[in-house]
Amino acid sequence: MITGEIKNRIDTIWDTFWTGGITNSITILEQMTYLFFMKMLDDAQRTKEANANAWGTTLKDPTFKEGLWHNPETDKDVPYEQLRWSVFRNLEAEAMYRTISKDVFVFIKTLGEGKESAYSRFMANATFLIQSPRTLTKIVEGINALDMNNRDTMGDVYEYVLGKMAASGNNGQFRTPRHIIQMMVNLMQPTLKDTICDPAMGSAGFIVESAKYIQQHYKSELLKKENSDHYKSGMLHGFDTDATMLRIGAMNLMLHGVDNPDIAYRDSLSTDNTDENKYSLCLANPPFTGSLDNEAVSKSLLAITKTKKTELLFLALFVRMLQIGGRCASIVPDGVLFGNSTGHKSIRKELIDNHRLEAVISMPSGVFQPYSGVSTAILIFTKTNAGGTDKVWFYDMKADGFSLDQKRNEVTENDIPDVIARFHNLAAEEQRTRKEQSFLVPVEEIREKDYDLSINKYKEVDREVVTYDAPEVILERITNLEKEIGLAIGELNKMLH
Repeated sequence: MITGEIKNRIDTIWDTFWTGGITNSITILEQMTYLFFMKMLDDAQRTKEANANAWGTTLKDPTFKEGLWHNPETDKDVPYEQLRWSVFRNLEAEAMYRTISKDVFVFIKTLGEGKESAYSRFMANATFLIQSPRTLTKIVEGINALDMNNRDTMGDVYEYVLGKMAASGNNGQFRTPRHIIQMMVNLMQPTLKDTICDPAMGSAGFIVESAKYIQQHYKSELLKKENSDHYKSGMLHGFDTDATMLRIGAMNLMLHGVDNPDIAYRDSLSTDNTDENKYSLCLANPPFTGSLDNEAVSKSLLAITKTKKTELLFLALFVRMLQIGGRCASIVPDGVLFGNSTGHKSIRKELIDNHRLEAVISMPSGVFQPYSGVSTAILIFTKTNAGGTDKVWFYDMKADGFSLDQKRNEVTENDIPDVIARFHNLAAEEQRTRKEQSFLVPVEEIREKDYDLSINKYKEVDREVVTYDAPEVILERITNLEKEIGLAIGELNKMLH
């Protein structure tokens, strides 16, 4: 958890961007990310230099070498030393602004080797937008107190900044609430053997939470080189079509100790994506709307469900991308559960008849407030290519620990711990009735109801018998009321005359 002092510092930095004329929340986060990266590079090298001095060894492959670096944009040579945070932060405002905007920013844009490549390879079209030396000085002063080597703290700092981006209501659709991501990761319980993918990664929330889950549950196993290598460069995969979000997501992963994940610029639904039978776990909140180039959509996805709706095509994509036995937990809009189109029915039929649909968790419509009131659910299934759906578990989630209005204040009502506990003990759900919050439904019944997956199709509601008075009694009551009103009007007339 980050302290109030650090939160205040981040709030001050955020406000400095606003007063400096940068008000778009994603732009603020992006510009802050560039400066985080500059400091991270220097902090990391300073730690290595201290260790090398202590052991009397030479530093291997330093980011900041001895001698001069050639700036390809200005065609001038610059001392590597001048590119270091610990050096340029002490310059006066105008000189620091020139150094960062003209030299350091170009340096991090062209830095494409080693561990930094996961972030730096998305820097080609990056733009430095801070216009004022005074604004930059204040921001640098604010960031300088942050320890970029403390990945736990910096991971929390970045999550806090991402939260500010969502809370601003500006481009918040990029961020799935952190507690919902954590719930889904805890439902799926990733292991060191998993190969995890989010094909619509945004700020990499699902990948980061998966990485944190592995760190927490497999701490000793990660000390083995083969496990560590898989974790750092083979386990985590993510794709997006927004270069800005790839930079933000790569930084998010780096700050959580994942230096070289496989993340790339890719339209996951297009023919450019040929991934098939590749991943053991998919976690995602794919886009529900948006323009779609029908010509570019992969034919293998259209073969599963012929549709233009992205939410249906992404479900088809998960089926194709997963290995046999691979698992998926995906957020979907409610329409996926009961839509009547051929595309809707075909994807539900695919999951139920050809694979093993395990759970449908209906979430309250306020989960994505304040920037969307859309009703959503979580679908959980395993790819089998041979069916296997026996009973589907339904859960009617009514509370997520926050108020379901625009403010989203913390509240005591929270079904999330119950959802996780019950999902991992489905045998006990056999005893639950349809009148309760969760229950199992046999697949035959779902087929009879035309593959409808809305919980209301199966839930039983207690209806209280209400007894009304006989019509003649009600009529007599009305007549008496009319008489009383007439008498009251008569009394008023007498008083007025």
